[in-house]
Amino acid sequence: MKSGILFALLLACCQAVFAAGTLETSAQHRGQLYRVTHDGKTSYLYGTVHVGRDGAYPLDEVAARALLDSKALVIELDIREDKAFQVALTRYGRYAEGDSVQNHLTPATLDKTVQALARAGIALASVQQYKPWLIANLLVGAELDKNGYQRSQAVEFALLAAAQKQEKTVRELESADYQLSLFDTLDAQQQEQYLLENLADLADGDSLKRSQALLEAWSVADRSGIQAAWHTATSGDSISAGFMNRVLLGKRNPEMAANIERIMQQDQVAFVGVGLLHLVGDDGLPQLLKRRGYQVEQLY
Repeated sequence: MKSGILFALLLACCQAVFAAGTLETSAQHRGQLYRVTHDGKTSYLYGTVHVGRDGAYPLDEVAARALLDSKALVIELDIREDKAFQVALTRYGRYAEGDSVQNHLTPATLDKTVQALARAGIALASVQQYKPWLIANLLVGAELDKNGYQRSQAVEFALLAAAQKQEKTVRELESADYQLSLFDTLDAQQQEQYLLENLADLADGDSLKRSQALLEAWSVADRSGIQAAWHTATSGDSISAGFMNRVLLGKRNPEMAANIERIMQQDQVAFVGVGLLHLVGDDGLPQLLKRRGYQVEQLY
């Protein structure tokens, strides 16, 4: 699978963004950065994006200093660990041996899927054991890659490379098994609808436009643009929006907040990098931590 994520290779690609012994930084703020304090403990919350382009290092001087001063880097998932990801992918994203997606889609949906795969240069035979949600995500990733947005430039790789240089502890908020299991909670009908929605968005260009809007807002720390992207992703009655609102954010955010709280009890200072949309809205991580009694300050 094209986005099967060759973590070791991609990490090596990101090593080049660092000068010897020092971090390169940007003058431009990117994403969002919060400082969280409680009982003498500090954490920084930084909103990441999982693709990037042009090799630009994602941290400005403020964020780079926060990372440098932290004792630990905390991310959703250590994306260097490909073995655990592949095991989870097999468990939740593939049909059993002898089964295939052709047995789970209507003829009309299958025809649209084959056409979309062909446009992306992917043969059905190479992905026929994948479940509909995985094919949908694969196609979205292929579209981003075609337009210059690469997993190898994800913010997490730069953060991990910095942590390695600075000899920091790396902690995970989640696991690959947990993350991929969430998609498998969609039943067969929901998975087909999820695939159809993504096929339609790819065909009319909406998928790329939405991704670009979020990435552009992140690249200049545009608060209103980030809010608009979050609203677009979570609004409406589609399976995709409902899943984002109910599961990918609604279920995970409280769990992340609880894990961040536990980590803050262990580390004097921690730098927490999570997907940008986890920081937005009344039930985003900053607001959840405030409700737990933490002092939360948005630095940008």
